[in-house]
Amino acid sequence: MDWAKLTADLERLLRLRTPPFGMKLFERKEDMEVIPRIRRPKAVHAFDQVVAQAARLGWTVGVTADDLVGAQCRAVIGLGNAKDEKWKSGQHMVGVWYSTLDDATAHQAAMNCVGDGQFQAMVVSPLAAGRLDPPDIALFYATPGAMMYFINGMQWSGYKKFDWGVVGESACADSWGRALKTRQASLSIPCFAERRYGGVLDDEMLMALPPDQLQHAITGMEALAKNGFRYPFPQYGIQQDVRAGMGVSYPDRKPPAA
Repeated sequence: MDWAKLTADLERLLRLRTPPFGMKLFERKEDMEVIPRIRRPKAVHAFDQVVAQAARLGWTVGVTADDLVGAQCRAVIGLGNAKDEKWKSGQHMVGVWYSTLDDATAHQAAMNCVGDGQFQAMVVSPLAAGRLDPPDIALFYATPGAMMYFINGMQWSGYKKFDWGVVGESACADSWGRALKTRQASLSIPCFAERRYGGVLDDEMLMALPPDQLQHAITGMEALAKNGFRYPFPQYGIQQDVRAGMGVSYPDRKPPAA
């Protein structure tokens, strides 16, 4: 793929404020370390911070389990064991995010996590850099309006209904965790940790999906643009006669001639 053009198309069509980025898992740490211009953390991070360094600073960052603050971050991306009984209990979230141990355990069971710790490293990098060729998944932050337009593009041809869930805190399991695990487009409402530690803005959502689905969505959005549907959506007016606006797309709804 031409990653630079793909990025430019997404930024143009969706008016993105931060560039799209990719993630790639490695079974051997050594394979991660040979990626050009890779950075390694000098401090312990939440994985949300690593994602932000790629999305907001344009860095290519590689991490191992030792670079991450705890089992919650590691399990979602396959650097920790989601089958570990202590992790599955959710004990560390009781009284913090959930009232009882049963609630916390149910939350852990609802999360999408990658494998059982068979990976040694993860790299996050801007798509345009082309250093992950290809990444396992591509991701981007956008406003709710831009996300709807992107979904409209995916549905232009080969229509399918998308069903997504909200796990609550640890919403990274709804985005990169789900996309890595299921190979399906995954939309999430970023959680507290992503916003506090990853710098995610209040009006941003996160899309994660296999990279080969991006061009399909771009083709769809280009087709919609030719029909006059472009993002950002122009406001029409809440008290206007709607027929004049809708009549552009649906001739049978035009108002009668004066």
